[in-house]
Amino acid sequence: MAFALLRRFVLVLSFAAAIILPAMAQAQQSKDPETTRIEQIIRNYLLENPELLVEVMQKLERRQKAKEQEDRISAIKKNRKALFASTNDHIVNPMGRIPVVEFFDYQCGYCKKFLPNVVRLLKSDKSVRFIFKEFPILGEASVVASRAALAAKMQGKYLAYHNALMGLRRGLTETLVFQIAEDIGLDVARLKTDMESPEISRIIDENRKLARSMGIRGTPTIVVGEQMAPGAVSYSRLTALIEDARKNCSVC
Repeated sequence: MAFALLRRFVLVLSFAAAIILPAMAQAQQSKDPETTRIEQIIRNYLLENPELLVEVMQKLERRQKAKEQEDRISAIKKNRKALFASTNDHIVNPMGRIPVVEFFDYQCGYCKKFLPNVVRLLKSDKSVRFIFKEFPILGEASVVASRAALAAKMQGKYLAYHNALMGLRRGLTETLVFQIAEDIGLDVARLKTDMESPEISRIIDENRKLARSMGIRGTPTIVVGEQMAPGAVSYSRLTALIEDARKNCSVC
């Protein structure tokens, strides 16, 4: 709340400066008495009615939020196939009506925090089509883990491996990536070969390009129908997004 108030105050000051300073600069340059008089009228009026600036900024913020929402919907529609129907991804319940996409990184603490919500959702709502988007952005260990997870998909053990990596409560290393693979019964020699394939490099590159085109910079980021939510949203927030998509989604 304090940050929001500070942000609004800065915006108000910026808006006031945008109105007053150009007029002052013009007055100083032109030495036009009429310009100086108008600038003084504007300045006095704003000083006497500061609530006007707040009202203007509130309206501007509403417009900006509406524009951001329009841009998000446009980006989701434009990338609908890559988001919701790519054969690159592991999809749970591919016939589900409501698409839910998670962009994640195996070293992301907030992604690990979000994991119980994913597990709970997959158990409780069979109308959801859950799409896992490998988006390694937190270093080389993240890239190795994503490569290994995509290679695990080739052995039919993606979800078990994903959950094991996400459940890890210590720093991720290449050694751990392969140890966990062995623990869940993956053929590690095959995994190491498969994860170096050009196909897996292509998938990760495409996911990164997709994220950039949608303005996604952090993990986790959740896309539910026409809505996008950054961060480890609560289970109640997640299900609310799903219910909204059930009623209003034009891309589902």
